[in-house]
Amino acid sequence: EARPRRRVLPAGGGHGSLLSSQERSVRLRRWYELMMENKDELARIITAENGKPLKEAQGEILYSASFLEWFAEEARRVYGDVIPASAKDRRILVLKQPVGVAAIITPWNFPSAMITRKVGAALAAGCTVVVKPAEDTPLSALALGELANQAGIPAGVYNVVPCSRQQTPAVGEVLCTDPLVAKISFTGSTATGKILLKHAAGTVKRVSMELGGHAPFIVFDSANVDRAVAGALASKYRNSGQTCVCTNRFLVQKGIHDKFVEKFAKAIERELHVGSGFDAKTTQGPLINEKAVEKVERHINDAVSQGASVVTGGKRHSLGKNFFEPTLLSNVTTKMLCTQEETFGPLAPVIKFETEAEAIAIANAANVGLAGYFYSQDPAQIWRVAEQLEVGMVGVNEGIVSSVESPFGGVKQSGLGREGSKYGIDEYLEIKYVCFGGL
Repeated sequence: EARPRRRVLPAGGGHGSLLSSQERSVRLRRWYELMMENKDELARIITAENGKPLKEAQGEILYSASFLEWFAEEARRVYGDVIPASAKDRRILVLKQPVGVAAIITPWNFPSAMITRKVGAALAAGCTVVVKPAEDTPLSALALGELANQAGIPAGVYNVVPCSRQQTPAVGEVLCTDPLVAKISFTGSTATGKILLKHAAGTVKRVSMELGGHAPFIVFDSANVDRAVAGALASKYRNSGQTCVCTNRFLVQKGIHDKFVEKFAKAIERELHVGSGFDAKTTQGPLINEKAVEKVERHINDAVSQGASVVTGGKRHSLGKNFFEPTLLSNVTTKMLCTQEETFGPLAPVIKFETEAEAIAIANAANVGLAGYFYSQDPAQIWRVAEQLEVGMVGVNEGIVSSVESPFGGVKQSGLGREGSKYGIDEYLEIKYVCFGGL
């Protein structure tokens, strides 16, 4: 029986031929320009939807738009190969072609950037997309759709399917099992990623997964403590600790442990301000919902019951039920919940360690490996630790590593594939070998 055709980007007239790479590039570039023209309004939508401070939301929109700009340029660089053949009467060609329809399932913590990082690559490659945004943040996806229309992205190429929390599992299953969908790209929890992988296995779909992290942040005795504190503050408390690459475990060597904890606590109290995302002073907005707050409380209560000390913070903020004080714990051990699972909230637990080998062993004990950070002024140690950390991304004397030029992704149970960078478009391309004989 006839198989349904996997749709790729149609030409302007809607017939079966593809938009040229230049046409795709021009339209993606126009989409980027429209995002920049509407950046303030798009940022306000993010703050209204997920609560992050307006300044952070504005930063996300710039980051989000940059993926459309980047992949507008990459659209014209999908190069194939001509390979020397062993037989004189043959030529070997390698073509790169779009995989087809890509289902894009995105989280609430970066409701704009997680879409463009995937969709920019997919459209540049020549795929069409169906975006299922997080149920908490559908408006950012719809706003991007409006701008895509204005940019001349053809109807039916960028599709958004918002749905309720109750319907999310069913919609996810349809996207992963429908034979018309050729590719799944998901950012979210490891547990949900495993469910989607099982669904996708039935039709052997191409899959990209950017899943949970449990990032270690190691501070060695040789570190510049002030820089380490600044990096710790940026890495841990951005978006109130609700990012997949934010630090979840601080490992500090015994020689500078007390000095680091003292300076970190002062920086938290001096520089972090809890409040409405629309207040200019705010650096810490609300958590996404009460369930998230309860998880932070559970991790703190568990740690304190096992001997951890609350250095600063430690409780809900008086502003309301979804607000939580930025919290720092010391005397933390690897037996505590906060060092065994991802908190996804404004909680910084500090473990004291003695040797480099001990720090690496603790850092690598997790079954996930998305990002990892460490501070050291010892060049030999920097090489050793960067190579030994079992993560997809390493920040050396840096607390923020994401950029459009860099490959984003993890190892172990943190996912499959890479996003952004020159590698990101490959996730949406099939390699076809053509043997041209009889010459």
